Amino acid sequence: MEQRFTHQLSIEKRIESEKAAVAFIKAISELWYDKGIETLLFRNQLIDKRTSEILNLHHYARKFVGRNITINDTLEVAQAMLLVDLCPARIDIGRLTAEWLEEGNHSIQSFLAGKLREFVGAENKSAIPSRDVVLYGFGRIGRLAARELIAMEGKGEQLRLRAIVTRDRDKSTLEKRASLLRVDSVHGPFPGTVEADEENDALIINGRMVRFIAANGPEEIDYTAYGIQDALIIDNTGAFRDKEALSRHLKAKGASKVLLTAPGKGVPNIVHGVNQMDHNPAEIDLFSAASCTTNAIVPVLKVINDALGIEKGHIETIHAYTNDQNLVDNMHPKYRRGRAAALNMVITETGAGSAVDKAIPGLGAKLTSNAIRVPVPDGSLAILNLTVSKDTSVEAVNELMRKAALHGPLVEQIMYQMSNELVSSDIIGNPCPSVFDSKATIVHTDGRSIVLYVWYDNEYGYTRQVMRLSKYIAGVRRKAYY
Repeated sequence: MEQRFTHQLSIEKRIESEKAAVAFIKAISELWYDKGIETLLFRNQLIDKRTSEILNLHHYARKFVGRNITINDTLEVAQAMLLVDLCPARIDIGRLTAEWLEEGNHSIQSFLAGKLREFVGAENKSAIPSRDVVLYGFGRIGRLAARELIAMEGKGEQLRLRAIVTRDRDKSTLEKRASLLRVDSVHGPFPGTVEADEENDALIINGRMVRFIAANGPEEIDYTAYGIQDALIIDNTGAFRDKEALSRHLKAKGASKVLLTAPGKGVPNIVHGVNQMDHNPAEIDLFSAASCTTNAIVPVLKVINDALGIEKGHIETIHAYTNDQNLVDNMHPKYRRGRAAALNMVITETGAGSAVDKAIPGLGAKLTSNAIRVPVPDGSLAILNLTVSKDTSVEAVNELMRKAALHGPLVEQIMYQMSNELVSSDIIGNPCPSVFDSKATIVHTDGRSIVLYVWYDNEYGYTRQVMRLSKYIAGVRRKAYY
C-alpha cells in the first residue's frame, strides 16, 4: 500500500512538472513572437521544444550550475519578463534564474529591473533592420542553414532567407530539392512544411516564399529582379575560396557581403566568439567562417592558452566521412580518400592546426595536426595533446572549461559535458561547435602535459557558428544577456 502511495505521488509530481513546462513554453513563445526575445537555458535554445525536452534541459542545468533550478523557478522568471517592456534581445533565462536564486533578496520584478536595465527604455529600442540572405549552394551546410534561417526568423527582424542559388535549370529538380529539405537521414524531418512552387521557381517554406535561382556564375545574377537588396551571400559550394573568386559575388546586383562556409585565402577567417571583433563589417565585405574543426578546437585552445600558456601540441581529429570521399573504392585525387568511406578508417590531412593562427595569432606555429575519417555520417572528435607552461591538474583544467562555458564570450561556443557515457551520436544536433568532454581529460604526472577531448557536430554545430557570424556581418545581432 505504501509503495502504491509513493508511486502515485511521483506520478502527480511529474504531471505538475509537465504542466509547468507547458506554461513555460507558452511564456517562451510569447516572448519570442510578441517581443522578439529569444530565450535560452545555458546556451540551449528553448523555441519549439517539447515538455520532455524542457524538463531534461533543467536537469542538465542543475548539474551544470550546481544549483537546484526547477521548472517553477524559470517559469516565474519567464512570466515576469512578459511584464517588462524589453527590447528585442537574446537572453539566457538559465543564467538569469540562477542569479535570482543566488541573490535572493529582491522581488522578481525589482531583480529584473536591475539586471535587464540596459534592455528597457526607448533608448534601447532602436529598430534592428532586417537583412536579406541568399544561400549560394544547397548541400549539407546549405540545407541546415536554410532550416536555421527559417527557424530563427521570428518577427522578421534579423536575417530573412530570400533565395537559393544552384546550377540547376530543370524545374523537375525543384521537388527533389524540397524533399531533401523535408527529411534528412542524420538530422531528421524538417519541423514544418516545404512545398515546391514550380510556377514561381520557389520553395514555400512554412508559408515563406524562397526563390530558386539557376546560375553558372555569381556575377550573372541580378538579385534586385527578385526584390532582394543589400544581401548577405552565404557561399556553401566550396567552389570559390580565395579573395578574387569570392569577389565575383559582389559583382551581382543586390549583393553586398559574402560569407564563405569553408577556410578562405586572402579573407578574414573567423571563429565567432574568438576573433570576429577584429574585423569590422563596415570596412570588409568578404569573410570566411573557417572550418568545422577550426571552430571546434579554437575556443578550447583559447581558454587553455590564456590561462596556462601553450608551448606546443598536436591536434588529431577523428572526423565523420564527408561527401568528398567515395562510397565505394574508386579513383580520388588525394591519397587514401578513394577507399570506401563507410567501410574504412582513413588517415588524411587537415589544415586545422595551421588555421588556428588566423584566429589566435602565433599559436598555429606551435601545433601539428592530422585527421582520421571514420565510418560515421556525422559527429566528430578532436583530441588536443598539449604541453602547457604552468603546472595544472585534471580538476583545474576542467574548472577552467566549466567557467568558460558558463560565463564570458565563449558561452555560445563551449558546452561542458559531464557524462561518462558520451558517444558521437550524442553530439548530433548540438548547437555548440565545441563540446568539452570533462570525463576524458588527462593530465600527466608532470603537470604540464594534458590531453583534451572535444566533440563536435561537424554539420549542425558548425552551421550554428555560421549563423552567429552571419548576424554579426549583417549587423542584426540583438543585445544579449549571458
